[in-house]
Amino acid sequence: MNIINLIKAHRDVKGTKAFKTLMELLAFRLTWTRHDSDYCPPGLAPIFKSAREAMGLIPDGATLTIGGFTSIGRASIFYWALREAYERTGHPKDLTVIGSNPQGGRGKVPGTIEDLDLPGLISRYIVGHGETAKALLRLADQGVLELHTMPQGELALLIEGQGQGRYELETSIGVGTFLDPRVGRGSAVSPGAVSDFIAVKGENLVYTLPKIDRALFLAPYADEEGNIYLKDAALILDYREAARAAKYNGGKVIVSVAALIAKNPDEISIPADMIDAIVVNPRNEQIAGVFQTRYWPFFAGQGRFSTDEAVKLVKLVNTFMGITPYRGQVAGIVARTAARLFVRETSPGATVNIGIGMGEEVARILYETGVTERITFTTEGGALGGLPASGIYFGSAINPKRIMSTADMFRLYQKGLDATVLGFLQIDSAGNVNVSHRGASMWDFVGPGGFTDIVAHAKTIIFVGSWMDKADYDVSRGRVRLRKPGKPKFVAHVDHITFNGQEALKAGKRVFYVTTVGVFRLTGDGLELIERMPGIDIEKDILSASPASFVIPEGGVPAVPPEVVSGKGFTLRWEDD
Repeated sequence: MNIINLIKAHRDVKGTKAFKTLMELLAFRLTWTRHDSDYCPPGLAPIFKSAREAMGLIPDGATLTIGGFTSIGRASIFYWALREAYERTGHPKDLTVIGSNPQGGRGKVPGTIEDLDLPGLISRYIVGHGETAKALLRLADQGVLELHTMPQGELALLIEGQGQGRYELETSIGVGTFLDPRVGRGSAVSPGAVSDFIAVKGENLVYTLPKIDRALFLAPYADEEGNIYLKDAALILDYREAARAAKYNGGKVIVSVAALIAKNPDEISIPADMIDAIVVNPRNEQIAGVFQTRYWPFFAGQGRFSTDEAVKLVKLVNTFMGITPYRGQVAGIVARTAARLFVRETSPGATVNIGIGMGEEVARILYETGVTERITFTTEGGALGGLPASGIYFGSAINPKRIMSTADMFRLYQKGLDATVLGFLQIDSAGNVNVSHRGASMWDFVGPGGFTDIVAHAKTIIFVGSWMDKADYDVSRGRVRLRKPGKPKFVAHVDHITFNGQEALKAGKRVFYVTTVGVFRLTGDGLELIERMPGIDIEKDILSASPASFVIPEGGVPAVPPEVVSGKGFTLRWEDD
């Protein structure tokens, strides 16, 4: 935690709200493992059970989904109760768990899917983004867990399809990437992964999943009849779709709610006849460290906070939690460069997706310069409109206009996604991008998440990140100098193709790469340098410093404008302003 940055963030939040928020977070942090698997309010219908009783509804060999997106709707009570049941009885065992969203805590946070890291409890894990589930990656590395991956959009649509009797999804998503069996291993990630859920059909791929027979997730409320209400949630993900899938396949639906409310037929999200067990857990969170019973309305699209107030509050929490790194002066230059490019390459009315990491910095600048008033942000978690939340809250949005299911969001992307701003791990001479694997071991696995679908549907793609890992830069007198080189992120060939540059060109996409040395555009001849940072030597800092190949225009390369480097007088406006 950076104390100076925390003090600054604290001063930005009005009144006593900052102190109260920090005290509530501290209290939560000191008690975040507290739970009672035997708790069940007295006098309720038989559908209401303790978490311990509800786990008895899960047989050995079941295929289940557990809802949640990182810290949002985290199903801690189910993870703890499943672990306790297995430790106590050895059952349920050999589970297949499907997680379309990231659900781990990177080994640092209790009450996540990492609590299911007992050998034999899970035998197969199918996930869109697995980087945060370090404990399960360790099991995969040891050969006691079969690890598979596929894009978040395909997972969401397959879960939805099972509730309608459809078990296959044919699509061009993933063609030419590591997910394509003609290029990589299909869905298989771990060495011991013997089954596969991605097959080739003509020019397309066909995705499948095992039949889901158990659906577990959190919902804010239930009434005493057992009807479920999703109002006041930060995201609703694939909850309804997973429930329908489990019921269609003859399985069961288990929901944990934070509180009971009076029946309101107009607000029922899932009727009681779809539910088999309800666990009441007052400590369920709406979002990281925020109990559902004290939910933050701006995450639920209720607009009781101004966006500016909410942004400052989110910044305070991220600073306190140490989740969002302090990116520094050079990162600010890169983000302003990307924001300027974004305005140049898109138009008012654009529908936009913003990725985690440096993409969040770009969104911040777009917001601060007023550009966001004329575009519609989205998140792959299902938030439409508003401003994408950063750091620990990534996946949700501040003051969204609507919260939709994950499947509905990816259908919206299919209809038209104008632009996306995403990070990268590696980029190669052909414009291919790796975001799915940091290295050769299972510990280094990341997964495609929503990335593969997003780049397939976006018309304009802006990748943004550092030129090198652990490089040292100096900024002075309006110039950026590479003082100490690091490990190149632009390479001859990426280790994993998560984005196929040539396929993107065939589809007519505009693709850009914004870095600490300049801006590149993908062309038929390769990566063309179209802007350079002032102070960067093209021969020494770019051509000789990277294994990748580049196209340098004969007429010279213009420098990024001074106001972008300094930030002084930096503004953004659309051409029609």
